[in-house]
Amino acid sequence: MAHKMRFTSRDHWTVEETWQRFVPSAELRGVDPKIFRFEWRSAEVPALSIVRYELSAEVFSAVEPEDQILVCRVDTKDGSIEGPRGELALDQPWITDGPRVGAHWKQNARVDAFIFGRDDAEELARDISGNDRLRLRVRGASPLSSSSGAHWERTFDYLLASAEALEPEDEILTAGLRRHALWTTLMAFDTSLRDEPSTSPQSRPAPAAVRRALDFIDDNADLPITVDDIAAAAFMSTRGLQYAFRRALDTTPADRLRRVRLEGARREIRAGCTDPIATIARRWGFAHASRFAAAYREAFGRSPAVEAGRRAGS
Repeated sequence: MAHKMRFTSRDHWTVEETWQRFVPSAELRGVDPKIFRFEWRSAEVPALSIVRYELSAEVFSAVEPEDQILVCRVDTKDGSIEGPRGELALDQPWITDGPRVGAHWKQNARVDAFIFGRDDAEELARDISGNDRLRLRVRGASPLSSSSGAHWERTFDYLLASAEALEPEDEILTAGLRRHALWTTLMAFDTSLRDEPSTSPQSRPAPAAVRRALDFIDDNADLPITVDDIAAAAFMSTRGLQYAFRRALDTTPADRLRRVRLEGARREIRAGCTDPIATIARRWGFAHASRFAAAYREAFGRSPAVEAGRRAGS
C-alpha cells in the first residue's frame, strides 16, 4: 500500500521538517522567507519513497544519507550542485549512498528523488545478480551518460504518477514499481552491480529450473511476485533465469508472467465478473486500462470489452 502526501505551505520550517522525515541528514540553510513557497508530493511504498517538491526561495541545502541510497535531480536555472568530487551537472540526476552533496539555488527549483533503504536495495540487487555476497556500492555521483540520466528522469515521472494512482489492493503493481525504480537507478549509474557477469553460472540443468519457474508463475501469478521471486523459486539468479528462458522457450520470465496474468483476467471476464474492466486489470497488475486492452487484444484477438459483451450475450 502506498502512503501518499500532497500539500502547499509558506512556512519555511515545514520544508526541513518534511524533507528530514524522508532523509534525516537533509538540512536547509539561509532560506529567504520573502519569496518562499513550498509544494510537496510524495508516495511511499515498502523500501522506497518517491518525492517531488518545488521550492521558491534562495536555498542552501545538503544531504549526507546514512543507511540510504538517494537519487535526486535538482531542476533549476540559477543554482549549482556540489558533489564529493566537485561540481555536478545541473541538467542531470545524481546519486549518493553517504558522501555529502550540497545544492544552492537563488529563486526556484524542482527536486525529484528516489530514496531507497540501503539494506533493502542491496538484498534486491543480490537477487538480481545471484551473488549473495554482493556489496552494493555507488562509485560515482553522475549518471553513466546523458541518455542514462534522461532515461532515469522519464522513469521517475512515470513511477511517481503510477505510485500516486495506487490503490490499497494494488500489491502486484507496488512490487513491480519498487523493482523498476531500483533497476533503472542501478543501470543509470556506476554501481557495483555492474561488475556482475551478464549471465550467472547455472549449477542445475536449465530445463528443470525453467519448469520450476513455470510452475511457480502458474501458482502465484495472482500475488505480488516479481521476476526475482520467480528466480528464487527456481534456485537461480535472475540473470541466469533470463538466459535459461531465452534458451529453452525464446521468451522471458517477465513475458510469461504477463501472459499468465492476462489469462487470469480473461478467466474472470469470461466467468461473468461484474467488476469494471479497469478493476479487473488492476487486480492482475495492469495499471492502465488502455494498455491492458491493447495487450489483451494482441494476446486473444479481441478486446476485453468485446469479450465481456460476448459473455453477456451468450
